[in-house]
Amino acid sequence: MSLSLPGSLVSSEWLAAHLDHADLVILDGSFKLPGVTPVAAEDFAARHIRQARFFDIDAVADHDTALPHMLPSAEAFERYAADLGISNHSVVVVYDTPGLMSAGRVWWTFRTFGHDKVAVLDGGLRKWLAEVRPVTDVVDPVTKGSFHATFEADAVRSKAQVLANLESRTEQVIDARSAARFTAEEKEARPGLRSGHIPGSFNLPFNALSNPETGEIRDIKTIREAFESAGLDLSAPVIASCGSGVTAGALAFGLHLIGKDDVAIYDGAWTEWGQPGDTPVDTGPATRGDAK
Repeated sequence: MSLSLPGSLVSSEWLAAHLDHADLVILDGSFKLPGVTPVAAEDFAARHIRQARFFDIDAVADHDTALPHMLPSAEAFERYAADLGISNHSVVVVYDTPGLMSAGRVWWTFRTFGHDKVAVLDGGLRKWLAEVRPVTDVVDPVTKGSFHATFEADAVRSKAQVLANLESRTEQVIDARSAARFTAEEKEARPGLRSGHIPGSFNLPFNALSNPETGEIRDIKTIREAFESAGLDLSAPVIASCGSGVTAGALAFGLHLIGKDDVAIYDGAWTEWGQPGDTPVDTGPATRGDAK
């Protein structure tokens, strides 16, 4: 019998019950900032959910740009997915170590390449471990899959499109970075970047969407209220941004959970926008009158 997801968010109970299903592919999409050790791949090698494969956000990327982990081409993603044992019929469940930090990026990547049989594990590895569920350091061999990608261009925004939006204001921009980075009270970790935010953008740190104790996603009502309190008009389209395109995926996922899918991610994010140049930068808190 084929496997169907109960939704875009699955519980540890659901995953444990379907762990050995032939259609299921589990991906550890954990990510750490440059310079943080041990790196995510080393964490995976030491401990992961049985049968999980490591989705390396830095490797599954466009290597012809200096910007970090930008989306690869559809053809390149087909090869990456197939090498992970993923086919178009596969049901993909992705997790990260904190609960919802980088798993949303992996979820969004699959959907951007036309694969909607993908869900995030609620609470990630943190909850799995808290429930004393089994983990392993054994990396199982993978049978190559057969994956065809269909690129969904509406899911992505470029710098040029975000610049044009400053004039048109047809889309709202929301930033997943910490409040201190957004306001420029705290400098960016990546060298050479200016501090601040895209003019007219709102701020909702990605970790506001999950319980800090368990890593579990907050309830739908709380998520909706968080976005509205940040200033978003949930009837208007949204561009999610962050430091380098990773945690913006958490915001996109949270918006999806409350039924909002007219959301794109600015893939270059602050790593591109904040470089010295002619992109305008604001500091201080969000000004709600700046955005429509």
